[in-house]
Amino acid sequence: MTRSALTFSLVSSVLVLSTACAKKPAPEAAPQPVASATEDRDAAERARRDSIERENARRRAEREAREAEERRRAEMQAALTSAIYFEFDQSALSEDAQAMLDAKIPALSSDQNLRVRIVGHTDERGSDEYNMALGQRRAAVAKRYLTQRGIDASRIEVMSLGEERPAAQGGDERAFAQNRRDEFQVLGVSSASR
Repeated sequence: MTRSALTFSLVSSVLVLSTACAKKPAPEAAPQPVASATEDRDAAERARRDSIERENARRRAEREAREAEERRRAEMQAALTSAIYFEFDQSALSEDAQAMLDAKIPALSSDQNLRVRIVGHTDERGSDEYNMALGQRRAAVAKRYLTQRGIDASRIEVMSLGEERPAAQGGDERAFAQNRRDEFQVLGVSSASR
């Protein structure tokens, strides 16, 4: 072989080998979609609306919790201050009176510092002295009922007004029935807790 043929053969072989050994080009990455300015604004607006809705939901939940607590307190206050009634010339508790006293126990139990006053009343029949004593017995029986169910006696005051402050005017049985009662006054916190 001639020198030039040898050179040509060698160069050809090198070219073939270099072409065969060359790396394959890396595939091009798929182009990433470019968000448009409109899409960015829409996403920001959705995020803003979601944030506002979460805040509104939180506020609604807080308001509903406050309202529920206010209703619970109002119900407790109503239970605490509701009167109980007695039969003529009696200081024994009826089933209705016991149920009313039972309704007061959760409120009294939930706040150990709460104090109440029970005021016994009578209708106008009987002497002033007799009615004062009957009103005192009526208040005392309600206090005893509550203390027997776990309410500390030091948190309950009793007194009698007898016939002095009628709830209803008149000399008929309807008025008399409304006047034979124990009223409950919330005094606030006990002096032991101050």
